[in-house]
Amino acid sequence: MKIKKILFAAAGVFSFVVAATVTACNMDAANGNENGTGLQSYTQKLSYGESTEKIDNPDQGFYRPVYVRLTEDGVSFNKNIINASTQLYHLRADISAFSGAVNGTGDKPLSDAALQGLDGLLSYLKQNEKSAVVRFAYDAGYNGAKDKEPAQDTIESHISQVCPVLNNYETTVTAIEAGLIGPWGEMHSSAIANAEHITPVIRTFLENTVSLPVLVRTPKMIYDYLGIKLADIGGYEISATDAAYRLGLYNDGYLGSGNDLGTYTDREREIEFLSKQTEHLPYGGEAVVPGSSLHDIENCPPEMFKMNLSYLNVEWNNQVIDKWKNSVYTSECGNEEIYYGKSAFDYIQNRMGYRFVLTNSVFKYADKLDKLNIELTLKNAGFGNLNRVKKAKLLFADESGEVRLSKTVEDFTGQTDLKYSADIGLDSGKYGVYLCLCGEEVDGKPVYALRFANENIWDAELKANKIGEIEIKGE
Repeated sequence: MKIKKILFAAAGVFSFVVAATVTACNMDAANGNENGTGLQSYTQKLSYGESTEKIDNPDQGFYRPVYVRLTEDGVSFNKNIINASTQLYHLRADISAFSGAVNGTGDKPLSDAALQGLDGLLSYLKQNEKSAVVRFAYDAGYNGAKDKEPAQDTIESHISQVCPVLNNYETTVTAIEAGLIGPWGEMHSSAIANAEHITPVIRTFLENTVSLPVLVRTPKMIYDYLGIKLADIGGYEISATDAAYRLGLYNDGYLGSGNDLGTYTDREREIEFLSKQTEHLPYGGEAVVPGSSLHDIENCPPEMFKMNLSYLNVEWNNQVIDKWKNSVYTSECGNEEIYYGKSAFDYIQNRMGYRFVLTNSVFKYADKLDKLNIELTLKNAGFGNLNRVKKAKLLFADESGEVRLSKTVEDFTGQTDLKYSADIGLDSGKYGVYLCLCGEEVDGKPVYALRFANENIWDAELKANKIGEIEIKGE
């Protein structure tokens, strides 16, 4: 395999090529002088249609659950579940060992070994560029037991202990599902599954996290935290500066009944309210009740788009998943013709979260080497949106694959019209131009990079999308 190296160009290194010219390479003919500036426009010859390939972008898709047990001695989990076939995992963290209702000896703070083990698990996920939705519970073994919680002050103390660990992995942790109360941490059934106890749990999570989304089980829990009623939600706005801007919903009764098994009181009005939050927060859960018609592929896409669906459990309900695998997307389901004849499962899998398609790439520059102006047009074909800022870099790779120039440009926040300008100082030769959009860099290498849903533009080694080519010829 060809090894690609990133070589950073220091200022002035390429000053001897100022007289070079830039020639169109693998692009349509110039559109002419632009507004008398001397710039020529070149539309790049790329595949601009959406691919139907599965793309494992960060923070979205069908997840696999991972049972994680925290004890006085540390953390245990099945490492084999974390593999190349899945990007997103649902960490079901069992902290029942620290509740007197389970251990029989009394409520305890989380041990240093448990916290270090949690850190180690998240570090392992980060090393493998996996994303995680995290939920804590006092239900031993996640077997459906209720009334196993410790005292309220212990619950809040446990939150205060885990949040510093979670904050260290902001690019890894997709969201926190508040959990903690009730069977499976689904915030129902237990005696303390009420606003008196849940609202402080929400507040403690929000106060002890920096930017991580915090999701709760029902919209009523959000109203209780905000101090409003269902009747108030019509004109209610949550400011981007408010901590509640990070407060959203996870739905483990998804599409199971008219009210999603008690999730909603007034489905239509509450979805309208919640959709404002899910525009910038993850939303997902578990599709349930195999006999429900709400998750028939002819019925479910409009709400999936409305609620910006991000993730679902691929294992539960397995009968619903099998129904999707055995159903076909047709014209009765929507007008997305490239999916006609493909399974409902493939369609939903490819639509969850964001899915950016490059629909146009135009390079503008003069004959004499000065700077390269780039204009990109994207389409987001996903149910949801990009909920994280991505760092952006332009990479110029020579024909051997080595990156000869790297330019940091404006962060990517999901905008569909991008304009970049880069001074060019390169030796004569042909160069592929790539856009790398990543969560962060570790040891100089991008991690959690975003891949466009186009054919033949992704470079797995560079972790970047090809947006065009140039050829520089010396005089």
